[in-house]
Amino acid sequence: MSDADRILAGVRELAPAIAARGAEIEAGRRMPADLLKELRALGVFRMLAPRSHGGLEIDFPPSVDVLAALAAADGATGWTVMIGCETPQLFGLLPRASFDTVYAGGPDTICGGAFAPQGTAERTPDGYEVNGRWAFASGCQHADWLFGQCVVTQNGVPVPGPIPGAPALRCMVLPASQFEILDTWNTSGMRGTGSHDIALRDASVAEAWSFDLWLGTPSLPGALFAAPLLQFSLHIGAVALGIAEGALADLTALAGTNKRRLYARAELADQPLFQYRLGHAEADAQAARALLTARAASYWAQARAGTLGPGLRTEVTQTVAWVAETCARVVDVCYTAGGGSALYAASPLQRRLRDIHTLTQHASVQENVFASAGAERLGKPGSFGP
Repeated sequence: MSDADRILAGVRELAPAIAARGAEIEAGRRMPADLLKELRALGVFRMLAPRSHGGLEIDFPPSVDVLAALAAADGATGWTVMIGCETPQLFGLLPRASFDTVYAGGPDTICGGAFAPQGTAERTPDGYEVNGRWAFASGCQHADWLFGQCVVTQNGVPVPGPIPGAPALRCMVLPASQFEILDTWNTSGMRGTGSHDIALRDASVAEAWSFDLWLGTPSLPGALFAAPLLQFSLHIGAVALGIAEGALADLTALAGTNKRRLYARAELADQPLFQYRLGHAEADAQAARALLTARAASYWAQARAGTLGPGLRTEVTQTVAWVAETCARVVDVCYTAGGGSALYAASPLQRRLRDIHTLTQHASVQENVFASAGAERLGKPGSFGP
């Protein structure tokens, strides 16, 4: 059995226990320490780490299945593992010596951080003086390292970047203990991700502990480190898919309880409208999985061949935005079909609804993605991106 197959089998075996703890994970607003330990032991955080540093370095497509299976058990767990398992891809944009230092403690190292440039990095003779407060730092409470993207300044003035009209941006990396975590994550969904704000004040960061998120060159060889942002996008699609597939399983289980809606003449499972809704939603989820799987395979083939083209980014982001939109529709149908019982906090369908609609607020699946893809098809410049 391959490492990827072993991890997926382990996740599927653990899934019922994770699902049973959904309310606990949500109430705690973070991943429980014992679950984190179990997932580390299973290898989910080392699956994409390089073999040179003790990782498993599995092919990319199976990681989509692993994250979808985790999200089907619990959306917040799927999302939190997604963030943590991508540590080597993001930190592969650091200089090699810095990457080696990060992984000196072992292949299960976890990072967290924020992509939005909500900080400033004032140039100094030795690097940068960093100040900022960043939102949406998923998994920050158990991360080993954190980063925040900054506008680079000199004498308080933004430094022009390589993109005309835009400032230079760099991500600043420090041990997690040097960041302040601000308890801000009080949201409708994905509560268990612990995506609090993080902050730095007058922090010194050496040049070697910064990287360019958008235009940086990986310091590690191999297809797995060639395009971290495309992989991140596809993984968001995996979490959305898992939430939708979990909702379908929840609705099917509900129908198996002989539930009968008020004033209905038949049990849910015997109602043609319910059957139609379930069948249609299942087809939508299958279509989402098929497209996401195909796009992940296409991306991986190009990454391995070293032929990543400029149009691939649009193809990937368009796919993931559609998958997220479709999966939200699936969950909406499941929630509606679940009737009055889905209203209660004890219902997993209610949590699925809140989780998927929190995910669809992510900047990478906004409607501008489709507008940009349409513009490019018409031979006009797209508008989505940094």
